Amino acid sequence: MPASLIVWILTALILTAVLTQRWWEPRLAARGVDVNGWPLRWWIGGYPRVVLRMWFTWRRVCLLNGLSISNRGNMRRVGDIAVTGMVLRPKPPRMTFPMPTRGGLTVRVYMHPGQTPSPYLSAAHALEHAWRVYGVRVSSPARGQVLFKVTALDPLTGERPAHGGEELRLLQANVGRTEEDDIWLIDFRKVPHWLVTGATQSGKSTLLAALIRALSVQRVALVGIDCKGGMELGLFQNRFHLLATSRTEALGVLGTLVTEIETRMRACRTAGVRSIWDLHEIDRPAPVVVIVDELAELFLSDGSREARDETEQCAVNLLRLAQLGAALGVHLVLAGQRVGSDLGPRVTALRSQLGGRIAHRSHDEASAVMTLGDVNEDAVIVAQTISEDERGVAVVVSGGRWKRARSDLVGAADIAQIANTRGPQWPFLSGPVLEKEEGQAGG
Repeated sequence: MPASLIVWILTALILTAVLTQRWWEPRLAARGVDVNGWPLRWWIGGYPRVVLRMWFTWRRVCLLNGLSISNRGNMRRVGDIAVTGMVLRPKPPRMTFPMPTRGGLTVRVYMHPGQTPSPYLSAAHALEHAWRVYGVRVSSPARGQVLFKVTALDPLTGERPAHGGEELRLLQANVGRTEEDDIWLIDFRKVPHWLVTGATQSGKSTLLAALIRALSVQRVALVGIDCKGGMELGLFQNRFHLLATSRTEALGVLGTLVTEIETRMRACRTAGVRSIWDLHEIDRPAPVVVIVDELAELFLSDGSREARDETEQCAVNLLRLAQLGAALGVHLVLAGQRVGSDLGPRVTALRSQLGGRIAHRSHDEASAVMTLGDVNEDAVIVAQTISEDERGVAVVVSGGRWKRARSDLVGAADIAQIANTRGPQWPFLSGPVLEKEEGQAGG
C-alpha cells in the first residue's frame, strides 16, 4: 500500500534524525530553536501506529456507522418482483493523509454528495475506540468537508510547566492549557464577563489565582469580593485596589463601582465616543476586573429586613455592572459552587449577562445545567465526566463552542510575587476611590 510506504519512510527519516540528534540539536539551539519540547516519542512510535489503525479500520467503521454509500442502487428486479438487498462493498468517504501535531494528528475527510457533518459527529466515539486514541473532535471548516482533530493522549493529565513568554495584549490572561495543548486564554475584550462554577476542591480557586497572576502584570485595576473572610483572595490583598471580605463591605465596593461606571459614562459622553476604548490613550482609565469568590454568600439572607435589603442591593449593583460595564472597561468574574435561581430572583438575569462559562466538577447534573445548559447542551454531558482526580480541569464555553481545559497551579513563590506587585496608581475616575488612593499615598 503506497500510504503505508509513506508512513514507514517518514518513520525512517525521524529515526535518522534521532540518531544524529547530537549533531543538529546544538546547531538549532544556537539559532534559537527549542527542540526539548518536541514530542519525539509520539512522532516516532505513536503516530505511525495510529495512522495504520486509521487506514485498516476506516472502511469498516464507515460501514458500521452509516458513512459509506454505494454508487449503485440496492434494489433489483427479479421478474415482476422488486428485491431490496444490502450493498456488499459500499464506498467510504475519501480521507486525506493524516498530518501529525504535538499530541495527535489532523485528517480531512471529503463527504459524499448529500451528506452532512451530523453522522460524522455521531461516529466520533466509535472512531476513538477503533483508533485507540483519547479523543476525536469533528468540525466542518468548509462545505463538503469534515476535519478530525485526533488527540492521542489526554494533555490535561500530569504535571507540566506553565506556559509563558507569549506576547499578550491588555486584558488577555493566560491561565492554563486546553485539551489541544494550546494555551487557555481568557480575553475580556472578546468575552467581557465570566461565570465559574464547581464543587469544593474542584479547582475554582486555582483558576482565580492563575487569572490574578496573569492580570497582575498588566495595567488593570483588580477588585476582589471574598465573603469567606478573605481566605482566598486575601492572599493577593496588596495587588487589589479594593477588597471586600464581608457582604457589608461588598455592598460598599459595588456601590463605588456603580458610581465609577456612571463617571466613565459621562466622560465618554463628553468626548462623544461610545466606549472608553475610543478615548485617547492619555484620557483612557484603566480597565477594572471584579473577581467575586463564592457568589452565594452575597445572596444568602438570615431573613431579617436589613439582610434582605443588602442582598437586593448587591444583586442590583452586580446586574448593573454586567449590563453596562463591558463598554466602560468593567468586567466581572463570578465564581460559586451553584449559581441558580434558588439564590434569588435576579440571579437568572445576572447569569444571562455572563457570556463566558467555566464549569469544573460538580456534584449533580443540575449544577452543570445551570452553568452550561443554556449555551451548549453537549458541554453539560462532558462536564459530568470530570472526575475527582482531575482537579483544575473544566469545560469552557464561549461563543457557543466548548473545550476542556486545565488551569495552571500557582505556588507559594508566585503568590508572594503577586502580593508584591503594584497595580496602576490612578485606576478610577470617581471621587471616593481617588480619595482612598490619596489616603494610602499620604500614609
